[in-house]
Amino acid sequence: MSGIVKTFRTALHALRRNVMRSILTCLGIIIGVAAVIAMVEIGQGSSDLIQQSISKLGANVLLVFPGQAASGGVSFGGGSSLTLTAQDCEALRECTALRGVAPVVGARMQLVYGNKNWVPQNITGTTPEYLDLKDWSHMAAGEAFTDRDVRNASRVCLLGSTIVRELFGQEEPVGKQIRVHNVDMKVIGVLEKKGANMGGWDQDDCIIIPWTTVKYRLSNSKLQQNNQSAASTSSDSLNQVNTLKDVYPNQSVQLYPQQSAVQQADQPQPIRFPNIDQIFTSARSAQDIPLAMKQIAEVLRERHRLQESQPDDFNVRDMTELAQSFAHSSDVMKNLLLCVAMISLFVGGVGIMNIMLVSVTERTREIGLRMAVGARARDILYQFLVEAVVLCLMGGALGILMGRGGSVLVTMLMHWPTKISVAAIIVAVVVSASVGMIFGFYPAWKASSLDPIEALRYE
Repeated sequence: MSGIVKTFRTALHALRRNVMRSILTCLGIIIGVAAVIAMVEIGQGSSDLIQQSISKLGANVLLVFPGQAASGGVSFGGGSSLTLTAQDCEALRECTALRGVAPVVGARMQLVYGNKNWVPQNITGTTPEYLDLKDWSHMAAGEAFTDRDVRNASRVCLLGSTIVRELFGQEEPVGKQIRVHNVDMKVIGVLEKKGANMGGWDQDDCIIIPWTTVKYRLSNSKLQQNNQSAASTSSDSLNQVNTLKDVYPNQSVQLYPQQSAVQQADQPQPIRFPNIDQIFTSARSAQDIPLAMKQIAEVLRERHRLQESQPDDFNVRDMTELAQSFAHSSDVMKNLLLCVAMISLFVGGVGIMNIMLVSVTERTREIGLRMAVGARARDILYQFLVEAVVLCLMGGALGILMGRGGSVLVTMLMHWPTKISVAAIIVAVVVSASVGMIFGFYPAWKASSLDPIEALRYE
């Protein structure tokens, strides 16, 4: 033990004799370690920012659609059955893996203001929580509707910037009245502009209304892709004549026999009103998506009283492909930054080996003298190894401080996100010591292999 302590002291004494050279030797390691720390922290901060952007784009979004209906062996496709209700949406709030839940009722109708009209891509009936899930919590103008508006089926709406441009031009829309399917709606807010989504659809060509308003005041039907305003207009004359109520105004006509109480208990009706078109929800993180899908399935199967042998009467869709694509891009960026930083560290190690070789050449007579008075080859080897490792550890410590300081400055001056990485600091220390041992071994071995006689005669 005393021999190791003496070797360590001898190495430190040799380093103190050439302070400036020791500092310059450490400089390569300082820059390399600082680059590793800064790159990793900036990379992790950027990765978190990308994950947040992915979440805003909808990668963590889960869409729950009704199941398919069939008649006579003919399937009508997914979403053709009426199996989702607002109560299902409320029950899903108990799922721990979900960040939020919002019912959605869709429609496509004509909007009219003054002498202008426009048919948006979609009319979305939902709750205020939908705005938060879609990252629309900030309004460009006005304010969002509330849960009270949903309960009262209030005639209020939020407009996207595309609709504002087409209907109002340069006029301020907040507070104005527009007509939606001959129903007056008050514009209380304008949505923040988002542009096109990943599929190329204009996200600003939309109008958001309380779902109860869409359900009970506007459509009272499932979402269709065509203009429901035009469809209802063309069929108004038929509906006014060919209804049982108008043909038999004083009679209550039953087209189908009514079920008894026992039959209703044994065979509950699959349609549960008021039905909704879909449930819009979001997992807390990309890692929680499988758990969230499992919890959604368990809750809905229990609420719909489905037996184990029965298939789901709903469909859950996720955006796994989009999330994986962005996660892969983020990993590639982090690995690229780390590789660049490791190159700097490698260059610093080469610099240490170079300086140590110069040191061995300069101290050849000293090495010969030590061997002549009894120093063994391994003592010389340990001494030069300790010198290299101490240089690297000193450079590593200063590099950690410089890397952290660089990350803080980047955040303060350039407003880039950074995230402290304890793992990167530990790895930097381990790598520093390893670089000292690896790149210092050859100079140390060369010093320990010198012939004492030749070393003493060296000029």
